[in-house]
Amino acid sequence: MDTNPMELFQKEAPEVAAAFNGLIMSLVASKGLDGKTKQLIYIAMKAATGDDMAVRAHIPMAKAAGATREEVIDAILMTLTVSGIRGVVHCLPEAVRQFEK
Repeated sequence: MDTNPMELFQKEAPEVAAAFNGLIMSLVASKGLDGKTKQLIYIAMKAATGDDMAVRAHIPMAKAAGATREEVIDAILMTLTVSGIRGVVHCLPEAVRQFEK
């Protein structure tokens, strides 16, 4: 069984993981953008790098914040102008799959 990378991070570097989690929580708590918009931006940023694992993890959070299938797909498609086809090829199939459940 593969080890969850975040669990490994927390086990091997608990102080650094705690500091990282604090940073994430401060970004979540900031008031400039609503939670759905933050998740869509995060999905787009991670898709731009082809990080399908992060996109896979954040789609449920985006859905819970009210994001629609079309909004998540658009966030991924926006990466075309930044990084070409890579993010779409690596991340769009998982996005579609998660909305077909």
